[in-house]
Amino acid sequence: MKDLRLKLSPVTTLRNMTDGHRFALYKVGPVLCVTHGMGCPSISILLHELIKMMHYAKCQNPVFIRIGTCGGIGIEPGTVVISSEALDCKLNPCYEVIVQGKIVQHCSKLDQCLAQELRSLANPCEVDFEAIIGKTICADDFYEGQSRLDGAFCDYTSHSKIAYLLGLKDNGVVNFDMESTAFAALTKRANIRSAVVCVSVIDRIKGDQIRACPKSVSEWEKRPRELVSRYIRKVLLDEVKVKDVPARCVGGESVI
Repeated sequence: MKDLRLKLSPVTTLRNMTDGHRFALYKVGPVLCVTHGMGCPSISILLHELIKMMHYAKCQNPVFIRIGTCGGIGIEPGTVVISSEALDCKLNPCYEVIVQGKIVQHCSKLDQCLAQELRSLANPCEVDFEAIIGKTICADDFYEGQSRLDGAFCDYTSHSKIAYLLGLKDNGVVNFDMESTAFAALTKRANIRSAVVCVSVIDRIKGDQIRACPKSVSEWEKRPRELVSRYIRKVLLDEVKVKDVPARCVGGESVI
């Protein structure tokens, strides 16, 4: 609410609009902000429910943007990554589910124009952080799936880990997350423009444990929110301008 410079009426308070069992959801102006849990199964539950909500609310041209943290691959901690496409662990741009015993694949490419627009709103000279566009691998696992050495099990060497990560880097992959394929595929199926904006808190090539101080990590975590808030402010400003033109030209987006 502060980032968007919006104010609530005196009789309104910010409140969690869900029953609190699975997710938390808040609404400020035309923006819904909702938690999605960790991993594709969790975010897919949320997206099915949100997409149905958009339909029943007759929301026109919503935009879905996921923000969060990620593990970087060959990039400095604190770098904001805007995903160009979401890849599975086989480097395929698809989200795979088993439906009635059969494997079904859905494309997990993201909106390139939206990614570029978000990138254009970053100003390293002004706010002192870098924003890049690159491929994201959506891992099925927090440890072995991201080639970490610090899990309960590890059946590979540090040398094979580095070779694997460097190979990913050579293919344009810049980070790991655990939700992007489901997010990209489900929003694409619903014809909803979407983007993934995450900040790297570690370079996985250099290690598995976050070495930065809590204060630095806390500051980094604000960067995706700041970038997305700029986008929302821009959309809201554009909508105000559109309302000043004749009715036949009215258009715009709702931002989620």
